[in-house]
Formats: sequence, structure tokens, C-alpha cells
Amino acid sequence: MQYCDSSGITTMIIAHRHAHAVQADIALTAVPTHIARVLRITGLDQVFTLHTDSSHAERD
Repeated sequence: MQYCDSSGITTMIIAHRHAHAVQADIALTAVPTHIARVLRITGLDQVFTLHTDSSHAERD
């Protein structure tokens, strides 16, 4: 992901709500630093599980 605006944030929130409705989780892997900052500012880093790389995601 190179860029995330309010539309991207809204889409992520909607995806989270859909996943939550079916008792599922969404994890994000290898999130670029600038996108991780957006997630922190919006509080979405507390909503989504963040993994540094796919090997960490596969273990969880």
C-alpha cells in the first residue's frame, strides 16, 4: 500500500465490521511506516492486528 486516504480508512473500518459480524479477524502484514503512522493516528492500530512480516502472521 503506497497511499491511504479517508476512503481507504473507511474501507478498512467497513471490512473490520464485516469480519467482526462473522466472528473473524483481519490482520495486516508488512505495513509501511507511513501507513502505520496513519493507523496509529486514527486508532486503527488498536483495531487490527499488525505483523512485521508474513512469517510472524503465519505463527499467530
